[in-house]
Amino acid sequence: MDMQGQRVLKVTQAQAWNALNDPTVLKSCIAGCDKFELSEMNTYNVGVAIKIGPVSAKFSGKVSLTDIQPPNSYALNFDAQGGVAGFGKGEAKVSLLPHSQGCELHYTVHSSVGGKLAQLGQRLIDGVAKSLAEDFFKKFEDALQAQDPAPEHSASSSPDPSKLGSRGTPMWVWPALLIAAGLAFFWRA
Repeated sequence: MDMQGQRVLKVTQAQAWNALNDPTVLKSCIAGCDKFELSEMNTYNVGVAIKIGPVSAKFSGKVSLTDIQPPNSYALNFDAQGGVAGFGKGEAKVSLLPHSQGCELHYTVHSSVGGKLAQLGQRLIDGVAKSLAEDFFKKFEDALQAQDPAPEHSASSSPDPSKLGSRGTPMWVWPALLIAAGLAFFWRA
């Protein structure tokens, strides 16, 4: 399955970068997420509970970050297992660009799935994946506004080094990873 999208965020690139580097914010924006932790440099363990049609499952997986270019872009690879519900794997690319209204987030996801969820049909899976992505972005935008209701729109702001994850990994990767992992979990199962 392939999915792509973009979203204008009404905050600076630095503000979006910082928020995307806050594990508490990201975990709260991902429906069903109960695990979001660093396991080794640039690799994270993620746990998400998902329900698509009649199939419910808890997926456990890993997300690995590569080609990290703070605060602009990164690539990630994901692999998840959902027991009898299925499995999934794939890759995603995310970029964060300055925009006249704040910044713009672009993402592409390529994934494959197997198991019971794959038998539900591509149309149902695509619909749920798009709905999850929209839910994530709505919650993320609400979280950004709650943190800074009147953001400045200066594209020249630089990211706060204290908002980088351990070993310098940009935390803004988390939301994208979670979206990709969530989408991958749905498509994989």
